Amino acid sequence: MGANAVLKSRMEELGLTQDELAGRMNSALAEITGRPGDVSARTVRNLLNGASHRPIGRTCAALERVFGCPVEDLGFSAPRTMQHPQEDPVRRRTFIASATGTAAAAVPLVAQRRAVGMSDVARAAAGMNALVEADDRQGGHAELEKAALKGRTGVLELQQRNAGERVRRALYALAAEYTTIAAWSCIDARNLDQAQRYLNESSTYAGLSQDGPTEMRVWVNLSMLAYQRQNWPEALAAAQAAQASSAARRDPFFDSLGRARAALAYAALGDGRIAVRSLGGAQDTFVKAPERERPRWTAFYGQSELDHLAAVVHYNSGSHTLAEAMAHRALARIPTAFRRNRALATAQLALAQLHQGEPEQATATAADVFTIMDGGALPGRMRTLIGDFHRGLFVLAPSASYARDWADRMRTEWSRA
Repeated sequence: MGANAVLKSRMEELGLTQDELAGRMNSALAEITGRPGDVSARTVRNLLNGASHRPIGRTCAALERVFGCPVEDLGFSAPRTMQHPQEDPVRRRTFIASATGTAAAAVPLVAQRRAVGMSDVARAAAGMNALVEADDRQGGHAELEKAALKGRTGVLELQQRNAGERVRRALYALAAEYTTIAAWSCIDARNLDQAQRYLNESSTYAGLSQDGPTEMRVWVNLSMLAYQRQNWPEALAAAQAAQASSAARRDPFFDSLGRARAALAYAALGDGRIAVRSLGGAQDTFVKAPERERPRWTAFYGQSELDHLAAVVHYNSGSHTLAEAMAHRALARIPTAFRRNRALATAQLALAQLHQGEPEQATATAADVFTIMDGGALPGRMRTLIGDFHRGLFVLAPSASYARDWADRMRTEWSRA
């Protein structure tokens, strides 16, 4: 008899190993008979390889309880004494009673909650990816935060159902991802205290997931949050933790991301030499990263983002000419879909031009930020950069006509909800 492909497929869908299925079947038998079951991994192996095509009654009862369907739907033939007409409305109750001889089996299996499988994980992940795309376009905002929290609640509800270890870890990873999106939305909107609470929660879920990229994302966001708080030592420590993560050790792509965050922290701490060296390391490791499928949230990080971060590092290190050059390079490469990132890089370019004594050119560049955002509300981080530019402009050219025109434009844009 050939291998049971149906059972194998159902186990994979629920993320069950042979040992886990044996444990589930023993728990089912304990519920049905009141006595511990004796199903082993070897029993499951025989079920999978076709050695047990017509399992005994107890085994059939346990399989039905675990998978919530007749054993015939799992590729088996039930013992003849346990076969019942398909149209019998109480088929499952009769089947379990005849298999075990106990009234405890009279609980209808159809009343059980459906087990969670990888298809459920895929559907939840699709919802998360849609939120990442919304963030790419608009940046952090209250509706994005609310949608992320709703997604997290849905994932945690799935955790309350039966699931194999692989499925459960994947659900924890998704809970961490959704909570991190909520945190990132708050970081972008500069609601930093709330972001800290979300990231504390997200780090717990990420640890439970045992998923390297998910843990990496939390560290990166913790570094970003500390950077926004101007807590440079903590920003550096979180970036170094990201570099030391399992994801960074296994994939140069993630190593590059951690190095780039460290470069930003070093520059803010006033150590421009180490910042530039770390930035160079980020570039070197990035070009070594192989093309492979990675989580959707990583799509923002490419050569264009590296150039953008380089502009920030050079600007904070006082190298304004280099900062302008890197901002131009970034804008030539940032995809149009990443509207928020294009606007941030444009604001960074305007600051670099302003600090080179070109206020009129810088003002024209800064006005492009509003054009790029196309009437959308400016996220908090962008408002901070624009505010920095505004103050710097009126120090250099307080009475210039273009400065007055800028102030009028800024008042209009600033008032958008």
